[in-house]
Amino acid sequence: MITQTQPGFLAAYERADRADGRGRLVPAGQDGRVQQSGGAVRVDQWLWAARFFKTRSQATAAIAAGHVERDGQTLKPGRPVTPGDRLRITVGQQRFVIDVRATATKRGSAAVAALLYEETPESRAERERAAELRRLAAPLGADLGRRPTKRDRRRIDAMRRPT
Repeated sequence: MITQTQPGFLAAYERADRADGRGRLVPAGQDGRVQQSGGAVRVDQWLWAARFFKTRSQATAAIAAGHVERDGQTLKPGRPVTPGDRLRITVGQQRFVIDVRATATKRGSAAVAALLYEETPESRAERERAAELRRLAAPLGADLGRRPTKRDRRRIDAMRRPT
């Protein structure tokens, strides 16, 4: 039970509801919602909070490898990112072009992370087209036909042997 020890003690707290309907007291601004602030955040921390990478180490490695660009220039992990920046991010085979809408230093749910950025329509269309091409492509090894028999393998080995 929280007791009021000084005037205005509970004013610094706000009500946040749990999924089970019960309420709990949490410090103001720490209930998992995105704070729309104009403050700058390290780009590696923001990429981790926006769920482009599972760990900050992976985000830092991707930035150091040149997979994250702002205005056509690669960044360093400690560079600040602010709302309004346009980033080009490469994660594996996927390329994202996003506009930063908000900053966050803590990693939240996927729904909260989706509020941190907005992907450009051209980027989304390009990713969907690339995914469709990958889906329609023949799987690796499909052109080999059947598996070689023992007799076929011996013939292949005989052709490879120097004479």
